[in-house]
Amino acid sequence: MQDHAPTPDGQVADAVKDNWVDVYAPAWTRPYLRLSRADRPIGTWLLLLPCWWGLALAALSTQSLSWHDAWIALGCAMGAWLMRGAGCTWNDITDRDIDDKVERTRSRPIPSGQVTTKGALAWMILQALLAFGILLTFNQAAIALGVLALLPVAVYPFAKRFTWWPQVFLGLAFNWGALLAWTAHTGSLGAPAVVLYLAGIAWTLFYDTIYAHQDIEDDALIGVKSTARLFADKTPDWLRRFLILTVGLMGIAVIFAGLPDASPLALVFAVAGPWAMGWHMAWQLRGLDINDPAKCMQLFRANRDTGIIPLLFFAAALMV
Repeated sequence: MQDHAPTPDGQVADAVKDNWVDVYAPAWTRPYLRLSRADRPIGTWLLLLPCWWGLALAALSTQSLSWHDAWIALGCAMGAWLMRGAGCTWNDITDRDIDDKVERTRSRPIPSGQVTTKGALAWMILQALLAFGILLTFNQAAIALGVLALLPVAVYPFAKRFTWWPQVFLGLAFNWGALLAWTAHTGSLGAPAVVLYLAGIAWTLFYDTIYAHQDIEDDALIGVKSTARLFADKTPDWLRRFLILTVGLMGIAVIFAGLPDASPLALVFAVAGPWAMGWHMAWQLRGLDINDPAKCMQLFRANRDTGIIPLLFFAAALMV
């Protein structure tokens, strides 16, 4: 097990080394930024990338791009940062009696005493209100979807108490942007967005099972459930299934979005996206050691690149 003892200046154990929060942010803001995981940007990427997938496939479907789409992309980026922060703050509020029992999480702001529960609640509300302000610039259907997204966000922290599959609930929350961004572009929800959403959930099961293996010993001691505990030594077999589901479902979403109007060359580029993504996931599997927490964290963070890969192919498809 890794040694994650809290550092004297309040740094969180699994924060990125020399991150901007610990180096540049004013001291009084650091506990709140740490609550938002601003010192660990991977979560924002994992929330944002499905938004950009959805926007790109929506543009492929309608064969149109506008300056408003640039705002949708930027709004999703700002919203992802804010809602990831609000969601993580909510997670830490609900887990405050669990985090102090887990080696990796006891240095977080609430269990370490840097932030009170009331202070965390106020910070969560502020982030959510700012995100809501951005959401109001989208069309009515997207606004409705954005409000509905609060449901899986609210439920997720409790999932590990009642199911062995809390990663499904994380996937429901983290990939909602695929639905929202598609709808922000097209004005209504479509089948390709729903299939893309399911592909994102399969991807979340892949990367978050790897992530959960860091805490498997502590989780077993305190009775917290996860797919890592459920799969145990069979984790690689399950991850291969999630890989196949991710690639297959995303490929179907691309075809649904591109037909009948996209050119054959554009479809080739777009379908190559999930194929290339699958190879990156396969690379992770080859390097996986579920008994090495540092390796699990390294591979988990590599999923930023995993999610960028299909986006690059989608962008190429829009340019041909």
